[in-house]
Amino acid sequence: MIKEKRASDVEKILAKYPSKRSAVMPLLYLAQEEYGYCNDAAIREVAELTALDPTEVKSVVGFYTMFFEEKTGTYVVEVCDDLPCALRGADAFVRHCEHKLGVRAGETTPDGKFTLRTVMCIAACDRAPVAQVNREYHYSLTPESFDKLVDDLK
Repeated sequence: MIKEKRASDVEKILAKYPSKRSAVMPLLYLAQEEYGYCNDAAIREVAELTALDPTEVKSVVGFYTMFFEEKTGTYVVEVCDDLPCALRGADAFVRHCEHKLGVRAGETTPDGKFTLRTVMCIAACDRAPVAQVNREYHYSLTPESFDKLVDDLK
């Protein structure tokens, strides 16, 4: 439980906000970091810490793409395929990512290292193709730079 394992982090997060309910997203990040995804136990724990109903917390998890409701790989590779990025080659880039990783978008590699996802927008249209890997941006990617990135992460 993050309340015990990460007590000082929880205290710091709660101290930043005038209302506990305002801390729901930072606490979800913390829970996801600890559990690997926002499972039912994590959702209940964040609900308890923020004095919210678990259904309200689950709705936040379901709305935002940065929260995962199922297990993911060690590295979550999110490639934007929204229209502006598609106009800059995102569709072909996603196909390259699938080929390099050996999985389709939405899947995790058999070794559990990489989960490939497509997302609607990560606010970097001018530098597409763009991907986030565990919330770290990688801009103006080419097939070669993506391959190097994956090889370095392995």
